[in-house]
Amino acid sequence: MAPIPKHPSKRQRRNKTPGHAILPAEGTVTPIKGPPLPKRRDEDGELVPWHEMTEAFWTDTWASPMAHEFVKADHHGLFLLADLFDQYWWTRNAQLLPEIRLQRQAFGLTPIDRRRLQWEVERGESAAAKGKRRAEPKKRRRDPAKVLEGGFAS
Repeated sequence: MAPIPKHPSKRQRRNKTPGHAILPAEGTVTPIKGPPLPKRRDEDGELVPWHEMTEAFWTDTWASPMAHEFVKADHHGLFLLADLFDQYWWTRNAQLLPEIRLQRQAFGLTPIDRRRLQWEVERGESAAAKGKRRAEPKKRRRDPAKVLEGGFAS
């Protein structure tokens, strides 16, 4: 007869994923104000505008749940990605697409990339409830020492 398996809470190995992150659902937290797109100049010193699709990409990226995982060191890679997007939208050069796809993977900007990074976006009612809890100020817990000073009630 086979042994009865242990209850999951009693197992020593839980195979927890070290990089796993649960990202807040869109609309449940305040969007992060990312850095502005840098100013660029051409050879004559004239300002070069960003394509409207690049600006939309930049705004959407920083309003996304993934923005909460970015650190300051990631900004350089995101600037590079924005520049690649911009080149593509102005020239429609299909040779840029593989590099754009490769760079996007690092930031979890597509569902498959989030899966590869083991990031999960909250969904459903639990996401809305957690969002409300995040917005509420934390309640202070009672100090256990103060409880004991009053003595035990009989």
